[in-house]
Amino acid sequence: MDMKVTVFSDYICPFCYVGDARLDRLRDDYDFDVDWCFFEIHPDNPPQGRPVEELGYDPLTWSRMMENLERMAAAEGLPLAERRFTTNSHRAMLLAEATKEVAPESFEGLHKALFQGYFRDQQNIGDASVLREIAADCGISEAIVEQAWSDPRFAERLYDQQRRAATNGITGVPAFIVGRYLVQGAVPVETLRTAFSRALSEQQGADYD
Repeated sequence: MDMKVTVFSDYICPFCYVGDARLDRLRDDYDFDVDWCFFEIHPDNPPQGRPVEELGYDPLTWSRMMENLERMAAAEGLPLAERRFTTNSHRAMLLAEATKEVAPESFEGLHKALFQGYFRDQQNIGDASVLREIAADCGISEAIVEQAWSDPRFAERLYDQQRRAATNGITGVPAFIVGRYLVQGAVPVETLRTAFSRALSEQQGADYD
């Protein structure tokens, strides 16, 4: 029985990178489709990127956050390069949104490549030329890339997703909506599993009514 799961995420959010891997671990146990929604965490970042020091964290808080992130990434077997810069994810989100519609068969590959490009390979996914290379490697045509950045429908969808997040009380990512359950943050996989089990049980009960 397929379930619909809505995930709010950003390609420059390290905890979304971890959350994506944890979600994948549930695919052996549950049949579900993901409605990927995008939530831009640093819309003020310039596309050319800027040093992470400019995000405003004090050094001790940043160090602890990175130590926690490194532990989580290691537990999931995720490669994680040292974080030296941050960037703007808007173009990457537009590209992903367009790919979902125009070339859905290529979305999963692009989705993974954007995370890996940024967190593993230290690529600036705010840079249009970098995104074009990632898209080409995923078999996404230049025409789709240009459509992603020129068709106002995709920008409007990102805006709609921000409104959906606000309606659901979501203020940060990752956030998972499983049935009527909202789970926020890079929570342990068992927390996600509990939400899935409860949502599936309720769905099955509704089907028998």
